[in-house]
Amino acid sequence: MIYLILADGFEDIEALGTADILRRCGLQVQSLSITGKRVVTSAHGAVVKADSLFRKNHLDFCDALVLPGGLKGAETITANTVLRLALQQQYIQGSIIAAICAAPMALAAAGILKGKHATIYPGMQHYLEGAIYHSNAYVVEHDNIITGCGPAATHLFASAIAKRLVKEPANVDNVIRSMCYEGMPGNIVANLKF
Repeated sequence: MIYLILADGFEDIEALGTADILRRCGLQVQSLSITGKRVVTSAHGAVVKADSLFRKNHLDFCDALVLPGGLKGAETITANTVLRLALQQQYIQGSIIAAICAAPMALAAAGILKGKHATIYPGMQHYLEGAIYHSNAYVVEHDNIITGCGPAATHLFASAIAKRLVKEPANVDNVIRSMCYEGMPGNIVANLKF
C-alpha cells in the first residue's frame, strides 16, 4: 500500500496528480490526513476527504510514504513528531520515501537525507541540511528516497515511485504516454482565430 499524507495547505497537483498516476499504474493508494479530521483543504481551496486519519498502525503494510508539498502542508507534516518517527522507521525498513516541492524538509527534519542526493522547491535548499542538493533536477532518486522540485515535476515524480513498485516498469511508460505526457511534439500552441 502507498500512503499519501495530507495536511491543510497541500499542493493540489502534487497530491491529487501523484495519486491519480499511481492508481492508473495499478497501485493501491490511500490518503491519510494528519490533521485529526478527514476533510483537508488544499493550498488553492480544493476540499478533499482523505481516505482515513493517519495512525502509525497504517504503516504495517507500507510500500511507500508520499508527501506532497505546498508550504503550509509541508510545515505541518514536518512538525508532526509521530510522522517523523514513522518516516525514520519506514526508511530503515526499505519502504519508498517520496517527497516533492517543500515536503523534502520533512525528510531532512527526520534525519534521513544526510549524505543523500535530493532536490526541493527552488530557494528552499537551506532546509536540506546534510543533503547533496541538485538545483537543476526535477526528480532525484537516491536509494529508497525520491524527491521532486515542484508542481511541474509531478508526473516525473509519480513515475519514479511507480517504476519502483510495479512488476513491469514499462507499463508505467505506457500510462504516461496515454496521458499525453510523452510522445507529443513540444512547444505546439494552437492559436486559431475564427
